[in-house]
Amino acid sequence: MKPLLQNLVEMTGHRDYLRLEVSVLSTLQQLSGILEVRALEVFLLNGVRYIRPRTWMLSGQWTSTESEAGTDPQRRPLDQLPALQTCIQERGSHARANLGKGRHTLWLPVWMHDQVSTCLEVTQSRPFSVHRLEVLTAIFNVYQNYQSLLDYSERDALTGLFNRKTFDEQFARHSGTENRAATAPNDARLPGGELQQWLAVIDIDHFKQVNDRFGHLYGDEVLILMANVLRSSFRSHDRIFRFGGEEFVVLLRSTSLATAHKVFNRFRQAVEEYSFPQVGRITVSVGFVSSASNTPVEILGQADQALYFAKENGRNQVRFYDELVASGDLQARISNEDIELF
Repeated sequence: MKPLLQNLVEMTGHRDYLRLEVSVLSTLQQLSGILEVRALEVFLLNGVRYIRPRTWMLSGQWTSTESEAGTDPQRRPLDQLPALQTCIQERGSHARANLGKGRHTLWLPVWMHDQVSTCLEVTQSRPFSVHRLEVLTAIFNVYQNYQSLLDYSERDALTGLFNRKTFDEQFARHSGTENRAATAPNDARLPGGELQQWLAVIDIDHFKQVNDRFGHLYGDEVLILMANVLRSSFRSHDRIFRFGGEEFVVLLRSTSLATAHKVFNRFRQAVEEYSFPQVGRITVSVGFVSSASNTPVEILGQADQALYFAKENGRNQVRFYDELVASGDLQARISNEDIELF
């Protein structure tokens, strides 16, 4: 019992989702009779629900996938696991199945915001006894409750998007894997050049007029609905942040420049065509930049420059920092440690 309690203490000491996930998997792996534990990602692709391994043990080390969900060769339709599919459809707490050859599997879906994007999978050599099921469920509930607290601390209370304090961590994590992801052979098919990560700063045009004319309640509703448009416009592994007020930031992963232009303009058009209750039509301005190099502060500054150029030159448009510099519309800033030279 003591090692199990020590593992639980260690698990709740993490402030990072991936480390928390590895910690709970390590705790489960140490139980007697366990053959394999994995974290699975549950996602939609063209209206079909799929699963794929996200974190698992490989050669004695925990490893996590870095490939895009839609192109991962390990993905499989959820209906190949009917017990898990029924569990998710019925909003169940767990599912079990005998997969043959002495492999009995338990699935524990992680419910967050009425959705399942993660599922823990535990496989052992014999059927799950009532006592074993109680132990596994107890460990899982500690994990899920702590993950909910962690999620709450990282989210904006109004929109449910990531808040600004989580940006640095998310930015560093995604930048660290982006170069490897960009060189993956199966990504070479995308048009418009090499794949990179892009950072966009988005600002609602004339938002002050919305608050002044309709009041802050309708202003808040616009922000909530804007968050919904953002979620529907970007992929599950992209990251969306509310920086405060009417400003949002998007980290777009593993995408070419040509595709980034299309994605951000498609979002801009979706906002333009959306009818906001009482308020009617609004627009957004977008400035974006490659995040392949430089610090978060420098990259944010460049995206901000592109954004304000868009706002000062007609609004309701998407501007790319490097193109503005190349055309002479913006002057690049030269950074020297903490001093910016113009």
